[in-house]
Amino acid sequence: MTAAAPPAQHRGDRAPRTGWIFTSLMLVMLLASLDQTIVGTALPTIVGELDGLEHMSWTITAYTLALTIAMPVYGKLGDLVGRKNLFLVAIALFLLGSALCGFAQGMVEFVLFRGLQGLGGAGLMIMSQTIIADVVPAKDRAKFMAPMGAVFGVSAVAGPLVGGWLTDSVDWRWVFWINLPLGVAALAVAALTIHLPKRRNTARIDYAGMVTLALALTGTVLVTSWGGTEHAWGSATILGLSAATVVLAVAFVLIELRAPEPVLPMRLFRNRTFVVTTLLGFVVGAGMMGALAYLPTYLQMAYGVDATESGLLLLPMVVTLLVTSIASGAVVSRTGRYKALPVVGTLVAGAGMLLMSTLDLDTPLWLLCVYVAVLGAGLGLFMQIIVLAVQNAVHPREIGTATSSNNLFRELGVTVGVAVLGTVFTSRLTERLSGLLPGGVTAGGHGTSSLTPEVVRSLPADVADGVVDAYATSLTPIFLWLVPMFLLGTVIALFLPEVPLSSTAPVGEAEAEALGERAAAAATAPAPAPTAPTGLTGPTGQVPAQAGAPDTDGAAADPRP
Repeated sequence: MTAAAPPAQHRGDRAPRTGWIFTSLMLVMLLASLDQTIVGTALPTIVGELDGLEHMSWTITAYTLALTIAMPVYGKLGDLVGRKNLFLVAIALFLLGSALCGFAQGMVEFVLFRGLQGLGGAGLMIMSQTIIADVVPAKDRAKFMAPMGAVFGVSAVAGPLVGGWLTDSVDWRWVFWINLPLGVAALAVAALTIHLPKRRNTARIDYAGMVTLALALTGTVLVTSWGGTEHAWGSATILGLSAATVVLAVAFVLIELRAPEPVLPMRLFRNRTFVVTTLLGFVVGAGMMGALAYLPTYLQMAYGVDATESGLLLLPMVVTLLVTSIASGAVVSRTGRYKALPVVGTLVAGAGMLLMSTLDLDTPLWLLCVYVAVLGAGLGLFMQIIVLAVQNAVHPREIGTATSSNNLFRELGVTVGVAVLGTVFTSRLTERLSGLLPGGVTAGGHGTSSLTPEVVRSLPADVADGVVDAYATSLTPIFLWLVPMFLLGTVIALFLPEVPLSSTAPVGEAEAEALGERAAAAATAPAPAPTAPTGLTGPTGQVPAQAGAPDTDGAAADPRP
């Protein structure tokens, strides 16, 4: 006898579930995005108090490196064993890292705790993007991704403002501790509202691929961070690291070609959409974060504003990013077309970076705000569209893997960009400051590595002017160097294929499990007459047109390559 099919979900039953899931994902996205923006305004004070100017770039690099390493792991494990438990673990790791960062007493431990935060942050970002992809069709997903882009916009405003206010009025440690109540709320909402059963995984997990990938990524960042600063480019250390990184990268590819369930399937690189969006994410990620990571520091040092004011000065960029992100999502949902947005967006962002390269100490603040607004408008046009294009171009079973792999290369671009540009910036800055301070120490006993905005304002006028000029002349040329990267992104975007957006949702985990059980029961029973499967309603209550026979992992087949 054939097992009874579960009752079909009606439109009214499905909508509340999707709404609650989306609400919890938005809360977690806010948590992750706040952490990337709230630290920037506090960074000059943190590195000053912990006496670690020479390690400034590592406060950002440690987070993004951990984020980059963990992303493909979360994506693949989510596809294999389910997403909910991984999601909860990621939130817990992020909260632990936040608490420990607030208790840090030295720069080394602070960097390590930032890395722990990154391990959690990777899961927050990847799980949020893939869980929503399980239940919302690609054509409608742009409308959901626009609010997610809005969350980044809100956090980009709230983060610098809250971070600046806490740094100026309370203590920089509360920049991290403020994550705790929001994180606990996110953990509770996610645990109670997301109901996605675990998948039955019988495949061997690709531990060898995960380890070699982590080591290769670490080697890449160490070479870019240490080369030309702590070690000469031709030194045995840098040459040895470079050689080891190449060997590890080759070993990783060979392992992935043999693994039954590779953490980064090489077949993805035969997908033109994946390749183009991955290259675009890498280039733009390096250019974007390489500039924005140090802009609050420039504002505080060069213009003499406090941490809160430096956050307010980023408000125009956030407003334009928010507006263009929502507008681009609406356009894609209405027309189903997205190719032109990355082309136009990279051009506009490149123009903003070119304008920022003209900054000097005589540039009025209102004009600086206009420049960063242009940059934000360009970024908002396409950052969420890249993820949508990737998810639409792969099989539903590989949405997590493809999303995390695409994010991996974007974050690798961020990591390398911050490391390289941070190394150049701090090297140029240290060289200029060493000639200003007798013996590298101020009259108050502060070394060049412990300069905070408050210390600079307490220096004699001529010395303070020299420090301000050193910051300005060390950073603004870097903006000009980034213009070609955005123009390269424009060229890459021209090759993006425009695949028609799917109007049906991938089969979610709950439905996949139900399908698997029904398929197993039906295997010993006479084949029934073909009927539309029940219980497979998408977010709009329609039966997915692409649903087919269940695969071995319980997911529905999809005709897309």
